[in-house]
Amino acid sequence: MGFFTIGIVQTALEVGLIYSLVALSLFISFSILDICDLSTDGCYTLGCAVGAVVTIAGHPVLAVFAAMLAGVCSGFVTALLQTKFRVPSILAGIIVNTGLYTINLAVMGFSSNLSIFGTDTLYSLFDGISGADIWHSWSKTILLFMIAALVVVILHWFLGTRLGLSIRATGDSAPMVRASSINPAFTITVGLCCANALTGLAGCLIGQYNKTSDINLGTGMVTIALASLIIGETLFGRQRMWMRIIGVVIGAVLYRFIMAIALRLNVPTEAFKLVSALIVAVAIAAPAARQLIAFEMKKRSAIRARKAENTRKEGGRNA
Repeated sequence: MGFFTIGIVQTALEVGLIYSLVALSLFISFSILDICDLSTDGCYTLGCAVGAVVTIAGHPVLAVFAAMLAGVCSGFVTALLQTKFRVPSILAGIIVNTGLYTINLAVMGFSSNLSIFGTDTLYSLFDGISGADIWHSWSKTILLFMIAALVVVILHWFLGTRLGLSIRATGDSAPMVRASSINPAFTITVGLCCANALTGLAGCLIGQYNKTSDINLGTGMVTIALASLIIGETLFGRQRMWMRIIGVVIGAVLYRFIMAIALRLNVPTEAFKLVSALIVAVAIAAPAARQLIAFEMKKRSAIRARKAENTRKEGGRNA
C-alpha cells in the first residue's frame, strides 16, 4: 500500500479547502488590516454551532448564511471594542473569544456536543444531483472547490472596489486614510465583519462535513490559519493581489497535506499542536533563513576569491 491513498489525499484536500476560508479571514484581518484578531477560535465554533442548529431544523442551505451572519456579529463586536472603546486589538479578540464560549454553549442548548447525523446537509443535497459512483466519491471535493473558488473571486473583486481599497489603505496607514476624509473605524469594522463571516462559513462547512458540532472544535484554529497564511505568503511572496489570495488557499491545502504526512508517520495526536507551531515557526523563519544562507554563500565565495587572488599574487612574486 502506498504512503498516500486516494482517500487520504481527498480528505486532506477537502479539509484544506475549508481551512483556506479561515486563512483568508486571517488574510483580511492580519495581512490587509494589520490587526491581530484572536477571536477566530470562538467564531469558528460559533459558525459550526449556528450552522448545526439551523441544519437540524431542516435548512442546510440557510445554515450557511446564518453562520456567516453570526460571524459578522462576532466581527462587529470585536471591531466595536477596538474602534469605539479603544481596546487593543489583541485584548478585544481575547475578550470576544472568551465570551463566545458561553454563547456557543447556549446556541447548542448548553450541550458540549451536537450531532446532525441523519439530517440533510449541503453535501448530501449536492451529492443527490447525480447518481454516478464517481460523483458520489468526489461531490464533496467539487462542492468545496466551487465554494473556495467563489470566495476567491468575490474577495479579489471586493478588494479592488473603492471600499476594498480603503480597507487596504487603512491597514497601510490609518492616519493617511483619516486625512483623506475616510473613517478608519468604518473600514476596520467592515473588514473584520467580512473576515469573521468567512470564519463562520468555514465553521458551518466543517460542522456539516463532520456531521457534528463540538464546543472545543475551534481550539487552535488561529494557529492553523496563521500557518496556512504564512505558508502561502512564503511560497508566493508579495505578488499581485489575486496571486496572494490563491497562495493563501494553496497554503491551507499544503498545511493539511503536512498534517496528513504526520498522521502517516504515526505522530501522536497529542503532538499536533507542536507540529502546527513548528510549521508556523519554520514558515516565518524561511525568508530570513534564505537571506542568511545567501549571505553566507556570498561571504564564502568572496573568501575563496580572495584566497585565489592571494595565491596568484604569491605565485607571481615567487616567479
